[in-house]
Amino acid sequence: MDADRQARMDALLDRQDIVDCLTRFSRGMDRFDRSLFLSAFHNDATVAAGSFVGAPDALYAWASALHEGGQVATHHNLLNMTIDIDGDAAHAETYYLFVGRNRDESNWIAGGRYLDRLERRDGQWKIALRTNMIEWSGIVPTLPLPFGDVPDLHANGAPARGASDPSYQRPLVNRRAPHIPQ
Repeated sequence: MDADRQARMDALLDRQDIVDCLTRFSRGMDRFDRSLFLSAFHNDATVAAGSFVGAPDALYAWASALHEGGQVATHHNLLNMTIDIDGDAAHAETYYLFVGRNRDESNWIAGGRYLDRLERRDGQWKIALRTNMIEWSGIVPTLPLPFGDVPDLHANGAPARGASDPSYQRPLVNRRAPHIPQ
């Protein structure tokens, strides 16, 4: 493989490692998986998010309490992303869409961007500094959950915050009976 092709391959692998890092943050928060959440950050990282400014472990405690008290489910969706890599440092801008099913049955939706400085230390890309740019927010009226009346809808497992969520099941199996709607 020529040097230019190898450099492109290395850049793609670095980019994928950074995308995986950013995804661990979102999944860790939504599943209330503390270790997964913290694996996205260097221990000495600083995060500025809403009224919070501090370290990743304190962020997890604050954000998980906020979401536990306010929502029954959350989705931190990652959207458009730019990543600029310079050696062992990178800067990423990631658009996000946050949706939460509030305990009062309303739905909270918000959008913005995560601005991250990431560093590769000991071969691992992690967030060293994050600023959360919240750009808009609103409450959306509640409608019935689609397919909420299907009797065996949760036979494969019900959505959960934690290791009981079906996404942790290995191997993933189907326990629902075959059915083709008419």
